[in-house]
Amino acid sequence: MAVTCRAQPSIFRSSYGKQYPSPMDKHVMAVETVEEKTDLSTGIVYRRRIATCKNVIPEILRKVSALKVPDIYLEEESWLNMQKRNMSMKTHCLTWTQYASLSEESVFRESLENPNWTDFTQKGRISVTGAGLLNRVLEAFAQSFLKQGVKKGIKIMETLLQEQCG
Repeated sequence: MAVTCRAQPSIFRSSYGKQYPSPMDKHVMAVETVEEKTDLSTGIVYRRRIATCKNVIPEILRKVSALKVPDIYLEEESWLNMQKRNMSMKTHCLTWTQYASLSEESVFRESLENPNWTDFTQKGRISVTGAGLLNRVLEAFAQSFLKQGVKKGIKIMETLLQEQCG
């Protein structure tokens, strides 16, 4: 699934930093920056953050002991290049790595149509391989939840942008 939207670069960056945690999404409980550094030769700012999210897997599927965890942890890495006016991000799940792979890639870059705007593209992938007969059920649930999460994330971003832009 891929999504694209536009906003002014400075507004987009400041809004993205405020996106989570937020009362608009009760599933993301905390986001902690665990590493941040700037490459002095290129000016690229690298950030690594860990998000703590509520486990939203339905109770019926939590009968599987590995799925009974209270929280899910996601790692987000981002590279901000102010000279080229772009930012790329990669997010992956740190929980259940032996059973599933969940990743998301986002790119913010200067629009070809108008250099004062930013194009935002987001792609996500899910693969469940270590849960035996539940692979397909869990993968279908995860894909559905990811699609809902992307829509909710865009709605939150739109709300924050409207608040900043008026």
